[in-house]
Formats: sequence, structure tokens, C-alpha cells
Amino acid sequence: MKVLVIGGGGFLGSGITRKLIKEGNEVSILGRKEYPEFKNLVNSIKADVRNRSDMVLAIKGQDVVFHTVSIPGIWGNYNDYYLTDVKGTQNIIYACLINNVKKLIYTSSPSVIFNGCDMNGVDENTPYPDKYLCHYSKTKAIAEKAVLAANGSNNLATVCLRPHLIWGPGDPHLFPRLFNRSKNRKLFCVGKGENLVDMIYIDNAVDAHIKASKHLRVDGPVAGNCYFISDGKPVNLWKWIKRLLQLLELPPVAQSISYRNARLLGAILENVYKVFRIKNEPPMTRFLAAQLAKSHYFNITKACNDFNYKPIISPEEGMKRLINYHSPQGD
Repeated sequence: MKVLVIGGGGFLGSGITRKLIKEGNEVSILGRKEYPEFKNLVNSIKADVRNRSDMVLAIKGQDVVFHTVSIPGIWGNYNDYYLTDVKGTQNIIYACLINNVKKLIYTSSPSVIFNGCDMNGVDENTPYPDKYLCHYSKTKAIAEKAVLAANGSNNLATVCLRPHLIWGPGDPHLFPRLFNRSKNRKLFCVGKGENLVDMIYIDNAVDAHIKASKHLRVDGPVAGNCYFISDGKPVNLWKWIKRLLQLLELPPVAQSISYRNARLLGAILENVYKVFRIKNEPPMTRFLAAQLAKSHYFNITKACNDFNYKPIISPEEGMKRLINYHSPQGD
């Protein structure tokens, strides 16, 4: 089977690529740079999702497309997020339709339904909020809706997966930010430190994408749906962070700040950064305050029932692998 992984050099994308290769698929990866680790293993395509012509050429002849690309982070120009997340996704959908692709698997995010309040075990029936706290969530939601709406057009089967906080060895986003704040004594516990949060180990996220693709067909239960996926059990966010820092012998959480004050600080900093057109991400935003203080974990029953998803790596095993990777002996 011919498979294209858009964003195949990224953290999740590279994991999907490796598993597809192992299973004997003819794999291509698409990105805006070269990926030496996959040299001679895949067909590497240098292209930009924002360019429709690029997508039409890249997707030609493919049977299955995994779309894992988005702009990381929660701060920036709305147009940048829109061009990549929305226009880029629309270009991919268009290219899939005119090239008669059979399956499109889109990596979405639980943030598409996050309204800044506690979300305790909510499922896929939770509606999209009226307002979003950051551009990332808003544009990911628009893209997700487009992918779901495309299901069934020209026999294309689509599905959206919502992995939450993908973690593990090699993560280029979550842990570098966490470790940097810890080392600079700028890591603050926001809120009471009792919030429960879902996470998903990289191997589990990869396995979920592969299983969803195998069960995906136009007349099947997976097509046209979105799914929460996680490690199966939420963690106490701040206890988890404190344990990780302790195991890695890094500076502990510096101090705490109430959610109310963190949200107020975030609102002030957002306005300051906008007025003075500061491109760097503020140390606090309203979205970040809510993510760090509120509970957000999700019911994965639908994924378990519809495509037999089950975490293959336990949180304990994942932690062991992570510690080994970041310890001096693991380097």
C-alpha cells in the first residue's frame, strides 16, 4: 500500500513512518526540509502544505494519507495558524479528492473543544466552544470540521484523532519547555495543584493512528468521526511534573500562583505583547493558565470500541524509558 505521511519527520509523524515501514508499506514523507534519518527508507518529498499545487503533486498515486502537520505553540499571528492549519488542510483534502485517495487520517487536538473550564471525562459529544483562548485551538477546530465534512466525497474515508499531550523520548515541544523553565527557576504551579490531565505516550499515539487507518472505510463506523485517545488514565499534572523533575535531578517547581492571578497575568501579557508586537510567546497566557490549572481528561471508550484502541505502553513503562533517555547513561 502506498502511504504518505505529511509531517513525517516530526515527533508523531516519524513514529508513524517507522511503523508503516516496519509493516511493509511503500512510504513517502512530506515536509519543508530533509530528513536524513529516513534516507533510503522512504520517498522524501520537500513541499509546503500551504501550496495547493505542491499537495496535488505529492499526493498523486497515494492510497492513504496521514496529516500530522500544524504550527506548534499557542502564540503567534492568526494568519500564520490559518494558512497552515486551515488552508493547508483544505489543500490536502482537495488533493486527496482529485487523486482518488482512499483514506485520510488527521491529527487533531482535544483543545478544539476546550473552553477554559474543567473537563472531567468528557466524550466526543462535547460541542465546540463559541470562543477560543488561542489561535491554535480555533484553527485546529476549523480544520477538523473540514476533514469530517469531506468524508464520503469521491469515496474518501476520513477520521480525526485527538491525542492529548504526546510525550516520550525525543519530544521536541513539551519537555524542552518544561526543563527550560525548571532550570531557570521559572516553573510555577498554577492553581491548587489538584487537576487531572490526560497524556499519551508516543508509542500509544502511533498505534492509535495505525489502528484507526486499518479500520477506516467509507461504510464503516470509524469514517467521519473524531476520537479522543490517551494513556487510558489521567495523571495529577503537578505531582507528575514534580516526580519527573525529581527523577531527573532538576530544580523543583519554584512556587505557586492562583489560577485567578495567572489568568489575569496572562491577559495583561497578551495585550502587552500585541501592542508592542512582540513575537516571542508570553510566559503566561489565558489559555496556558487554564491548561495548567484545570482538569482536562477524556473518555476513550469510542476509540476502544470502534477500532480496538488500547494503550500498549503503560505510564510506568513510559516514564522508565523517558528517564533513561534523559539520564547521562541514556544519552
